[in-house]
Amino acid sequence: MARLYDLDSGWSEDRDFYLRLPTREQCRILDIGCGTGLLADAYAARGHRVTAIDPAGAMLDVAREKPNAASVEWVEADAEGFRSDERYDLIVMTGNAMMALKDSASMRACFDTMRYHLDREGSIAFEVRNPNIDWSSQWEYDITLRVDDAIVKQKRRFVRMAGPVMHFEFDYEFSDKTFKTRSAIRFHSKDEIVRGLGDAGLRVSSIVGGWQRQDFDAAYSRYMIFTATHAA
Repeated sequence: MARLYDLDSGWSEDRDFYLRLPTREQCRILDIGCGTGLLADAYAARGHRVTAIDPAGAMLDVAREKPNAASVEWVEADAEGFRSDERYDLIVMTGNAMMALKDSASMRACFDTMRYHLDREGSIAFEVRNPNIDWSSQWEYDITLRVDDAIVKQKRRFVRMAGPVMHFEFDYEFSDKTFKTRSAIRFHSKDEIVRGLGDAGLRVSSIVGGWQRQDFDAAYSRYMIFTATHAA
């Protein structure tokens, strides 16, 4: 499944947004939930010092095949428990990875990780989907992917909402077999995130609603894109 990820979720305007964030050459960057390493590899190609972490070893196996993988420190770890002696100028968590944290305690632990590793002058950036949008009605899709000489049909299906947690599943149809996976994401409110950052000793510096830095509109913006710094 990890080898299909870049075909389904390749380079896009959100990664352009994050790639523009470093304010100088050779920044120290921590990429939390790096997945297959598309963004981490792009940072490394620009000369930045990158540490990229993900809890899925299969994702990191794909990431280590990227062109600039040798310049990245790849670490199998989760957002809540990762600790190192390094401090970073920029910490990012992209691809709505924050929504994989399914309760407030996990989100707070992630913010603690960010604060612990953030340089005093550094910044944090991440995004989540706006919970005010009716995502369940537009969640399902069917696509066809080509992997080498094979054709794979991928279907995403909404299952149910359980409070703020959306449950869904994927079907992957190969020529000789079918795989089914189940996933869940949590829709965190704006106030919950702002409060969680504050409790962790971090301060929101901006919230925008789009990848061209459009103003956030609670009724219409699809995303809440946060940047934060140390509170004091």
